[in-house]
Amino acid sequence: MVRATSDGGVTDEASGNATPGAQRRVDALFDRYGESHRHPTNRAIHGICVPLVAWSLLALAWSWSPAAAYVLIGVAVACCLALSFPIAMGVLAVAAVMVYPLTLLGTSTLRVAIAVFVAAWIGLIVGHRIEGRKPSFLEAVRCLLVGPAWLLGRIYRRVGIAY
Repeated sequence: MVRATSDGGVTDEASGNATPGAQRRVDALFDRYGESHRHPTNRAIHGICVPLVAWSLLALAWSWSPAAAYVLIGVAVACCLALSFPIAMGVLAVAAVMVYPLTLLGTSTLRVAIAVFVAAWIGLIVGHRIEGRKPSFLEAVRCLLVGPAWLLGRIYRRVGIAY
């Protein structure tokens, strides 16, 4: 396990060895993802549309089976645990909030999920046209998973939560 140091480096907690200037994996992923999300309008669009895409994927899984949605949440949290415990807990909290509306949609869950998914992706494509760069997920599927965590990281930095 590594821990950030005050000089921007990292310390290996097992050995206690510090590496000045070395970057944690989570920060490297967020920096790389952020490279194609610099334009303020694109960032604002992503702030709305990335959670909507995440919710729509959860809703698609829910429409098949609530158990499938919970498995999807578990996979997302496990992936985020590899990056950061606070980010993983944030993903779990957001997912818990996202589940509630699914319990109210009943038989319209699939139709709503598809409509939200398509609308949100149209928004993301517009954002990337404004940015002038291709969506990051075209480079690697991993970036598709980084998007929601990147948004949480931005929120955490604004409110002073270490991740």
